[in-house]
Amino acid sequence: MKRIRLLVLAIPAILSACQTGGSRETIAQLRNMKIDIKEEAIQGGLAKAMESYQRFLEETPESALTPAAMRRLADLKIEREYGYLTLPAATQPLTPAPSPSGPAGPQGARGETQAESQADFKNRIGNLPLAETPPPLQGEGWGGDGEKPALPPPIPLLSSPLKGEGRTAAGGGISAGPAEAGTEDLDRAGPREAIALYQQLLDKFPRYQGNDQVLYQMSRAYEELGQTEEAMVVMDQLVRDFPHSPYLDEVRFRRAEFFFVRKRYLDAEAAYKSIADMGVSSPFYELALYKLGWTFYKQELYEDGLQRFIALLDRKVATGYDFAQTGDDQERKRVDDTFRVISQSFSYLRGADSVMEYFDGNGKRSYEDRVYSNLGEFYFEKRRYSDAAAAYNAFAKRNPFHLVAPQFHMRVIEIQMAGGFPSVVIDAKKQFARNYGLKAEYWKHFEPGGRPEVLGFLKTNFTDLAHHYHALYQDPEHLKEKTENCQEALHWYEEFLVSFPQDAESPAI
Repeated sequence: MKRIRLLVLAIPAILSACQTGGSRETIAQLRNMKIDIKEEAIQGGLAKAMESYQRFLEETPESALTPAAMRRLADLKIEREYGYLTLPAATQPLTPAPSPSGPAGPQGARGETQAESQADFKNRIGNLPLAETPPPLQGEGWGGDGEKPALPPPIPLLSSPLKGEGRTAAGGGISAGPAEAGTEDLDRAGPREAIALYQQLLDKFPRYQGNDQVLYQMSRAYEELGQTEEAMVVMDQLVRDFPHSPYLDEVRFRRAEFFFVRKRYLDAEAAYKSIADMGVSSPFYELALYKLGWTFYKQELYEDGLQRFIALLDRKVATGYDFAQTGDDQERKRVDDTFRVISQSFSYLRGADSVMEYFDGNGKRSYEDRVYSNLGEFYFEKRRYSDAAAAYNAFAKRNPFHLVAPQFHMRVIEIQMAGGFPSVVIDAKKQFARNYGLKAEYWKHFEPGGRPEVLGFLKTNFTDLAHHYHALYQDPEHLKEKTENCQEALHWYEEFLVSFPQDAESPAI
């Protein structure tokens, strides 16, 4: 049988004690007595608990306990319909909604690491109902923004805040399911009665210290009934009258989501910013930064959006977040989406040049490689091969001794091959061989034995270059360059033998 936490009201026991014949105490003395209120487990389920509170309100004179009893009775009416609704917002787990994934990993220079195409990214990002956790979208449209992603999904505030039957459908209304309209009206009777009780409490006890919780519960009840406009009125009152309420962060965020999904971006901006300005003390700080960045993005204020997205990534670094982690799938997707929208924001400015200017002006970051690789893959999917190669080259040239610099350089070669630029590919292969040959400065920072993938790239480039010039040397159409091509082929064969004298391919070379 369900166990219900019920406030134990000590008044009846005190009254009976006052009626004993040998006592000189009077009822008037009750006003000076301290009333002990505590929670105890009561057997009998919701119905018994509700009956107890109802009887208390009907049979007991109005006292300081009356508003608490009214609130609990209203809470239980909602709990009967949807599940427990009374935990403080700060104690609830945050569950981010699905969002576009797919940036390259920490060594992610390879094109195949882009798990989700730009087209899929566009399809999945759409207008989603407030505070819902929908499955990944399939086939949703862009909303007429061309290449720019449509609205990112609202972040759900709580993990299933109202559990049980009658979960909300899109837009916040109650899902009626197969039930008939009359049954649906009966199902809504409890929340409506609860709202009436909350309103009565607010009207009758305006100074009740728990009125912020009353307003919070009332707004959630309105949302479950699909009456989001009424919920907003209640939330506005909570924000106005209770600036120090523990529910304030969540309510502000819910208001921001309300504005965002209705494309009221200036209002959403102000609401998200009010949370972001509170700093890391707010449990909604990271979510607010994320959605504030999207709010600026939707207004095409890309520089302002970038500041918030970068601030979010800085926060992740400060808290020890591992960008390569795969344990928390939803958190990883949100971080991946952040990298992706950062790169796209830069693409709407001046591409790789804007990225370099940003980090020059705002300081280097440990995750810069991910920004450049995402930008490169964004351009690559659009077949903007020169821009894609420029993004990877920009990072590799600025960070020649970075761990992923060789992978970025190889990705440049792959992109140029895909674009059909053979002469540029040859030049890029030569540059790779010069940058990462075993006598190059790069190996003053790394042990060759610890970078087998780079050695593999190096061998491939040596043999590709040698074979290329060997073929030109033998080609009758290139008789004028015969001697030059012969020397080039010999040079790259010798480079291979000097670098890998004991390799299995060396005898053939």
